[in-house]
Amino acid sequence: MLFTDLGLSAEILRAIAEQGYTEPTPIQQQAIPAVMAGRDLMACAQTGTGKTAGFTLPILQRLAEAPRRAPTPLKPRVLILAPTRELALQVEESVRTYGQHLPFKSMSLFGGVGMNPQVASLRRGVDILVACPGRLLDHVNQRTLDLSAVEILVLDEADRMLDMGFIRDIRKILALLPPNGQRQNLLFSATFSDEIKDLARSFLHDPQSIEVARRNTTVETVAQTIIHVDREKKKDVLLHLFENRGWNQVLIFTRTKHGADALARRLDKEGIRSAALHGNKTQGARVRALTEFKDGKLVALVATDIAARGIDIDQLPYVVNYELPNVAEDYVHRIGRTGRAGAEGEAISLVCHEEKDNLRGIERLIKMDLGKVILPGFEPSANPTPAPPPQNRGGQRQGQGQGRGGNGNNGGRNGGREGSREGGRSGGQSQGRGRPQGGNGGNGGNGGEGRRFGENRGRGNSGSGGNSGTGGNGPSHRNGSRHH
Repeated sequence: MLFTDLGLSAEILRAIAEQGYTEPTPIQQQAIPAVMAGRDLMACAQTGTGKTAGFTLPILQRLAEAPRRAPTPLKPRVLILAPTRELALQVEESVRTYGQHLPFKSMSLFGGVGMNPQVASLRRGVDILVACPGRLLDHVNQRTLDLSAVEILVLDEADRMLDMGFIRDIRKILALLPPNGQRQNLLFSATFSDEIKDLARSFLHDPQSIEVARRNTTVETVAQTIIHVDREKKKDVLLHLFENRGWNQVLIFTRTKHGADALARRLDKEGIRSAALHGNKTQGARVRALTEFKDGKLVALVATDIAARGIDIDQLPYVVNYELPNVAEDYVHRIGRTGRAGAEGEAISLVCHEEKDNLRGIERLIKMDLGKVILPGFEPSANPTPAPPPQNRGGQRQGQGQGRGGNGNNGGRNGGREGSREGGRSGGQSQGRGRPQGGNGGNGGNGGEGRRFGENRGRGNSGSGGNSGTGGNGPSHRNGSRHH
């Protein structure tokens, strides 16, 4: 099947051709006709399968078939919800790329900047709005956004949104939209939990169900290798791999932001151009790191799980799990960064004695026995040194939880309602699901990635975190909206 067989307009086909594509992926072959026919959709596809174009292309087609003279101020026709700013930017870039020969305006909307520039863009009119839930509700509450004219709703990476605790925000947003019979609903996700299915039943109307990959499976084009090594030798093994394999583009995952910074510094010191990517970096630093990595100016990008969700590189050859994730599903997301669109990739995991339970959980999830190797000269000890207890870094726990904490000392100020909650799943499972309110709110999971940086808007009950440290000092940086 070719894109020309799908009934897309000449303008959209031209944009697709300019990107070098001729054949749709399996998810696109199934999703595009369903969306163009006006069906609600529940689609399960792994990252890297082309699911973003699977909804942006038919949405552009539907708008082109029923255009209005000009965008109505404050009233978008299409609302796409995304869990993180990185994903929102990525999706909106896809909209602009494939809609470049059409007269539609798009915009990404997320926290971390003043609202006035966003209000100005909304008042000029937007056809397609890609937004994170928290900032979207801010604009609704300020009456600078009206969702009463939304014709198509998309929940992208819905599993991650629920994992990050956005279920209440999602339900609030659903209540602000036109009734079900007056809008089309699309739900896309890399994996589907039972909780996701419950949500889908609550707002999807007679949906067409599409599942391209089995639930919680890894991409078959990715070669997976487990290297057993002592924890304190991991850096040396990683350097050995760089020296002997001639790597020139590697995405490396760590559990914590502190660990990402430390590893990037070490690699840089060894002459391997590297940068860290996590929620404490300014938006400018994150965009710069991603751009340099995609352009080949950086050899290694050391990232935490949530921060890496916006990385979309078709031919990324290698992923390294410097540390295994605490949540097995995150392993699937991590290695899905390589082996995309049929290309071959390799995922290497450095596993120490303390991570054997994590490895067993991953193998149970993906129903595979991953091959284990031992590198000569780096044989693990018979009696490995126990891992030191995790340190409390101002309320941050080790792990990749997704809390919505705030600053425990200031009643949830500067917290990250759209935060990625980097910190929380290990160290006592302090996921920071509470929204601290009132002094010393506790450990709010490091306040996520601080989508609310500097906006003083945290809210909720005292967080479920342990320790009394601050739960959410997101750095006061700026990220923003993009209008097209």
